[in-house]
Amino acid sequence: MLILLDPNSGVPTYRQLVDQIRFQMASGRLVAGSELPSTRALSQELGINPMTVSKAYSLLEAEGLVRRRPGLPLEVLALSGPHADAERDEQLRVLLEPAALAARQLGMRPAKAVAVFRQLLSHIVDYEERDQ
Repeated sequence: MLILLDPNSGVPTYRQLVDQIRFQMASGRLVAGSELPSTRALSQELGINPMTVSKAYSLLEAEGLVRRRPGLPLEVLALSGPHADAERDEQLRVLLEPAALAARQLGMRPAKAVAVFRQLLSHIVDYEERDQ
């Protein structure tokens, strides 16, 4: 599981963990049944306090995204149906918000900003189709 923390982002470390794990679940990199690293293992790997990892894991559990099992690692639960779509929508919304703000600051009309986004998506789809 790839987690990159930015100590200068202004976002609390536990929140960065939660956001990145949620993103990996929404993108399919973490699938149902996957096991998260133990609190100790992840805290050592990232060089952070175990309580920070524990707080992040507790939040994910409270959101119903992972399940705690006695004596075993946390298990990733399935995102399915409307919940999965909502999670992907939310992840994309968070990523696009700075782009939308930048478009407004550049004085772009919404239709032009959407056209630029569609063009970028089209390039990515074309690139993926060439690679297959």
